[in-house]
Amino acid sequence: MGAALRRIQLGSALSAFGLGFTVPYLYVYVAQVRDLGAGTAGVVLAVFAMAALAVLPFTGRAIDRRGPLPVLVVASGLAAVGAAALGYASSVPAAVLSAAVLGAGTAVMQPALATMLVWCSSTATRTRAFAMQFFLQNLGLGLGGLVGGQLVDVSRPASFTMLFLIEAGMFVVLGAVALTVRMPRTASLGVARPGDGSAKGGMRALLSHRAMVQLCVLGFVLFFACYGQFESGLAAYGTEAAGIQPSTLGFALAANTAVIVVAQFVVLRLVERRRRSRVIAAVGLIWAFAWIVAGYAGLGHGSQAMATAAFISTYALFGLGEAMLSPTVAPLVADLAPESMVGQYNSAFALCKQLALAVGPAVGGPMGASLHGPYIVTFVLFSLGITVLALRLGRRLTPAQDQPSLADVPSRVVAVSLPDGGGADGAEAADRAVSVTAPAAASAAAGR
Repeated sequence: MGAALRRIQLGSALSAFGLGFTVPYLYVYVAQVRDLGAGTAGVVLAVFAMAALAVLPFTGRAIDRRGPLPVLVVASGLAAVGAAALGYASSVPAAVLSAAVLGAGTAVMQPALATMLVWCSSTATRTRAFAMQFFLQNLGLGLGGLVGGQLVDVSRPASFTMLFLIEAGMFVVLGAVALTVRMPRTASLGVARPGDGSAKGGMRALLSHRAMVQLCVLGFVLFFACYGQFESGLAAYGTEAAGIQPSTLGFALAANTAVIVVAQFVVLRLVERRRRSRVIAAVGLIWAFAWIVAGYAGLGHGSQAMATAAFISTYALFGLGEAMLSPTVAPLVADLAPESMVGQYNSAFALCKQLALAVGPAVGGPMGASLHGPYIVTFVLFSLGITVLALRLGRRLTPAQDQPSLADVPSRVVAVSLPDGGGADGAEAADRAVSVTAPAAASAAAGR
């Protein structure tokens, strides 16, 4: 791992550590500590998510025109301001506005960091780079939540203010670390410079790229069926149907994080030389089994101890699937993207993820609380749908896109799948691979 990549990973881990300090306690902080009520807390959480939906459609073009580094620095500064302001927010308008600024900043960081990882890695190292990022982010979130839980005191608002200031400090550190990163020359990566016209019609081109559209649909279902249920539908189902104590939810989330941390690099060795589409399809089967285990916890009429063990195992199985996804999905987005549109592809995928995280709780929460049987059946079917969608996507990928280990020559950009040109011929042309070595990348970009 090069120096630039190490610094990016360090900054990413520190920002996750800062988020872990506050995200688990945001509802309690607004509703109880600031005494603004449960309704306001719900609005604050919704605004935090909706801010991402507002800024992500514009983020990708900014990344591709200006480069990911300045976008990341601005986003980290914005998030720092939002976190600090939230720590002092004592009124409804202040809390809502601060949450919007914080949500917008953290949302922009994701595609900016992903694009920096793409720029600072090759096809041969990209899978491990994204797996390492996922590992460090989960470790940071877990440690942040653990340390933050020891510092907060509901009777002392100042303890929460300190947490938000620590979070703001972590974002400042992220921006400072990013400024020390020496990025590759933008010209060698085909970045769209202002006025060069290379990124015009970016969204139209992306929507005409059938493989990317299929991947975005698959991504929505992935996040809807897993992450969108963790703290809403599945938690409601566990407490209502399985009789799980609220404190057990913390153990379940800890089991999820523990599996990710322990299994990440063991799983990486198993999946990095296998077809990405098959790995994602296997995740769908694992998650379908996880939902069946959850069904046993709530509907199996076993002992409370067995129900608790089954519920915790559900979260652990989700963690295994997450560990398999981290080295497959994000690098695949990068490998599908044309050189001048990496930021827009990352932002489009992040937007699909955010939509799933917004819709998931709205659908799963009420179902998990009251429609226990239909809830389990619905998400077993969604998980099996992941398998079907992944196998269909695999038929649109080139061999190098689906299995990067087949690439013989290390390159900066390998197996770029171009947007469709329309019609049957266009669909075939969309999936042709382009292998560009680093010294030749600039001339290839100019000739496109």
